[in-house]
Amino acid sequence: MKKLLLIIAIIFGGIFTTNAQEKTYDLTINISGLDSNKGKILIALYNEEGQFLKKRFKDGITKITDKKATYTITGIPKGEYAVSFFHDENDNNKMDTNFLGIPKEDYGCSNNARGFMGAPKYKDAKFQLSENKTIQIKI
Repeated sequence: MKKLLLIIAIIFGGIFTTNAQEKTYDLTINISGLDSNKGKILIALYNEEGQFLKKRFKDGITKITDKKATYTITGIPKGEYAVSFFHDENDNNKMDTNFLGIPKEDYGCSNNARGFMGAPKYKDAKFQLSENKTIQIKI
């Protein structure tokens, strides 16, 4: 009897675990209009407004070809997100700025969001992900 109960518990546990697994999606990011093919592109995906441009949910690095770059982030749950990137032209792994804090290297956000007198805002860059998606960012 104990063995039968244990087998039933294992079967139902497996069914509930399988149903609890959330479907995930892929996000392809196409970037165009870069100044050069030198360096690399650092990409960040954010899933919270309070973490935007601070703490990445997922990130990646990709190369540049013909002043364009493409990167796909996989395994993303359904939800609201924003993307940012910068062109690390001199391979120092940071966005270079001038003495006023204005970026010297190309950068951008989803929805081609741009800041006025500062960084872009999450509300301007956010989008919904509920299926595999491709976004375009132009410099």
